[in-house]
Amino acid sequence: MPVASEESLAATTVGVVGCGLMGSGIAEVFARAGHAVIVHEVDAAAAARGRRRVERSLAKAAASGKLTDGDVEAALDRITFGSDLDALGPVELCIEAASEDATLKLELFQRLDAIIKDEDAILASNTSSVPITRLGTATRRPAQVIGVHFFNPAPVLPLVEVVPGLLTSPDVVRRVRELAERDLGKTVILSKDRAGFVVNALLVPYLLSAVRMVEAGFATPSDIDAGMRGGCAHPMGPLRLADLIGIDTVVAIATSMFAEFKEPLYAPPPMLSRMVDAGLLGRKSGRGFYDYPLSDIEEN
Repeated sequence: MPVASEESLAATTVGVVGCGLMGSGIAEVFARAGHAVIVHEVDAAAAARGRRRVERSLAKAAASGKLTDGDVEAALDRITFGSDLDALGPVELCIEAASEDATLKLELFQRLDAIIKDEDAILASNTSSVPITRLGTATRRPAQVIGVHFFNPAPVLPLVEVVPGLLTSPDVVRRVRELAERDLGKTVILSKDRAGFVVNALLVPYLLSAVRMVEAGFATPSDIDAGMRGGCAHPMGPLRLADLIGIDTVVAIATSMFAEFKEPLYAPPPMLSRMVDAGLLGRKSGRGFYDYPLSDIEEN
C-alpha cells in the first residue's frame, strides 16, 4: 500500500475502547497494518476475552493463507490489552467501540478528553447511530471528534464510513480518510452526521420490514431469507443478517433513528424488543431467528 504523507496518521499509536466483536476486529485491523494498539476493556477478564477474539480471528486468517505465522505473532505483539483507561493517555487516535448506548459513549468521550494528553489527538467513534456532533460537544476538542464506522467483521469487510460532526475540522477528515484508505486499505464513504449514516439508514428499514413479515405470519424466516438470496442475489437474507449484527444492536440503531426522524419505518417492531428481553440476541447468544451451534456463540 502507498506510504502516507508525514501529516497523515501513519505509524500512529491507536487506542481502542471496547474489545467485543467490533472492537477486537478494529484492533486487529490496525495491528495488521503496523500500528501499536492499546485496547481498553472494563476489567481484566473482559480484556482476556478480547485477546482471545483477536487470536481466533488471526488464526482463521492464517489458516486461509491470508497471513503467515510470523504475521500473526507480529500483529499480536503490537496490541496491549488492559483495563486501565489512563493507559490511553499517549495515543494519537482513539476509537470508541463500546456498546451502542448514548449515555455510555458520552461519558467515555468526556473521560477520554481528560485523559489523552495530545491536544491534536483524534477521538473517533464506531457508533452506528449516536450523533457525532453530540459526542464532540461532550469534549473540549469538538474539532478533533469524528465518526469512523467499521463493519463486522472489520478485518474482512472493506467499507468504512467517515462521519464528520458539524464542528469537525476538515483536516481531521482528511487525515482519517487517508489513514483508512492508504494504510488500512479500506474503501471510504463520507456521510453527513445523521442517525444511521448511509448504510444503516438503508439497511435497518429493510431488516425491520423482514421482521414485520415474520411478526405478521406472512412468511417464515427461512423463506424470507431464501427469497432475498435467490431472488435478489443477496449473499445473506435479512433475518440471518439481523442475527449476525445482533438483535439488541438492531433495536438500538432503530430506536435512535426513530427518535431522530419519527418515521414509522424506523420503529423497532415489538417482536424485536421481546427477543431482546428474552436474551434471543442472535448468533452471539446462540439463538435469534435461527439456532446456532455452541461454537458460534460469542464468549461472554
